[in-house]
Amino acid sequence: QVQFVESGGGLVQPGGSLRLSCAASGIISRFYFMGWYRQAPGNERELVARIGNGGSTMYSDSVKGRFTISRDNAKNGVYLQMNSLKPEDTAVYYCNLGTGTLLRWGQGTQVTVSS
Repeated sequence: QVQFVESGGGLVQPGGSLRLSCAASGIISRFYFMGWYRQAPGNERELVARIGNGGSTMYSDSVKGRFTISRDNAKNGVYLQMNSLKPEDTAVYYCNLGTGTLLRWGQGTQVTVSS
C-alpha cells in the first residue's frame, strides 16, 4: 500500500520559513498530480498547493505568493517551500495525490508558527 512520508516541520517564528519534504512512490511522482494539504485542530483538511506532472502549479488564496510547491521525480520527492509564515499556517501538513481519489494518508508533519 502506498505510504507517503512527510518531514521538515517544526516550530518557527512568524515571518520565518520552512521547507517540507514528501517521499512518495516513483510511479505516483512520475505520472500524477501531487498536492500538499493541511489540517488544523477543529478545521477540515484543505488543499493548499498542487503540482502537475508537467510542472504546472496552483495555490489556495491563503498561501499564494508565500508557498512554492516543487517535485523531483528522480528522487520521488515533492516539496513545499513556505515563506513569510503566519500563525494561521499552524497545522499538520500532508502530501497526497493532487486531484481525483486520494490515497492513504501519511502521518503528516507538524508546523507551528508562534512567537
